[in-house]
Amino acid sequence: MTTITYGSVSYGSAAFGAAPVARTRLRLTRRGRFVIAALVALPLVIALIGLALNGGGAVAGSTATPVTVTVESGQSLWSLAEQLAPGVATADVVADLVAVNGLDGASVVPGQILIVPAAYAD
Repeated sequence: MTTITYGSVSYGSAAFGAAPVARTRLRLTRRGRFVIAALVALPLVIALIGLALNGGGAVAGSTATPVTVTVESGQSLWSLAEQLAPGVATADVVADLVAVNGLDGASVVPGQILIVPAAYAD
């Protein structure tokens, strides 16, 4: 319904010759109810599929405290690798130590604490 206000007087659409509009009640058909139910359920279905594909998140495999070693004076990463795993190729152990500890290179300083990779921990 169109209403025009001029000053304190309001004129509705009936004043301009238009027939008054009857208010109708909204009625949903079976298809309309289905569409609304689908729109409401869609985010829930997407969330459930996402959780199913994700597996619920990462869970730590072990709660054990990592084994660490402290670098002594005159000790290099190479000599430390030889002590940790004498039967394994030293270059592989050094590469694993660098990767696990996030080192920039193969240099270490005395007093530095390094995490021993789980494959070489006693």
